Amino acid sequence: MTTRGYSDRINHAFAFAAKHHDRQVRKGTRLPYLTHPANVAVILSHYDQDERTIVAGILHDVIEDCVRDGFTRDMLEQRIGDKFGPDVLETVLAVTHRQVDEEGIELSSEERKDDYLARLAGASDGARWVCAADKIHNGSSILADLDRTLDPDTVWSRFNVGRLGTVRWYRRVYERLKELGFDTPIMDELHDVAERLEQYGK
Repeated sequence: MTTRGYSDRINHAFAFAAKHHDRQVRKGTRLPYLTHPANVAVILSHYDQDERTIVAGILHDVIEDCVRDGFTRDMLEQRIGDKFGPDVLETVLAVTHRQVDEEGIELSSEERKDDYLARLAGASDGARWVCAADKIHNGSSILADLDRTLDPDTVWSRFNVGRLGTVRWYRRVYERLKELGFDTPIMDELHDVAERLEQYGK
């Protein structure tokens, strides 16, 4: 069942995300961070995704980015599970970069990316939709900023892995979803974003 427009559960998810992303801004900008999950929700709604997937899209960065102000990762997981249900929590966790592996060993930045891609194999379709929508908005934001600047290095310098590493990451996500058989209309948009980033990356 698809969800169009407003619902109390979606509104609750925005309120929850707004509380935890409060004072955070988008990398390299002054835009409130909440503009990102809001745009992810818009993208998912555009593709007629159900309410549960849209709620997970709104909450997808809370666990990864909001371990602060007395909230531990475990506490955030508990709160999301209690308020939005185990299915939403499972989807959020599937698209959350882990800091440590199952044995508690800390992962490097590159290992976190590899782990993220590996775990997509066991992720639900909803999680893969959120993954794609997340990358489409992030990648499109990079492209928009590149179009507005005379010095592309000011954009690429926001990312620890630089221009080539950033471009490569979007291609890797697209190829991984494709490899897993995620053959949905959103993949055309994700492919376009990856291609355009590669053109800037040359």
